[in-house]
Amino acid sequence: MKEKIGSNAGIVWNALNGNGEMNLKDVKKVTKLAEKDLYAALGWLSREDKVVIVENEKEIFVSII
Repeated sequence: MKEKIGSNAGIVWNALNGNGEMNLKDVKKVTKLAEKDLYAALGWLSREDKVVIVENEKEIFVSII
């Protein structure tokens, strides 16, 4: 499972690197990851201080550091 989460984290990072800041809905759409896989990948990236996650008026935005 750890390998899958790490691989998905790479997919999310590449999506953010190519598109800049995005909301969670757009990240999910671009990466085509299941919701649980997306959240696990974001947790991985967050733990490694690779992303910034900001809640703005009921919407969550993610960008790389």
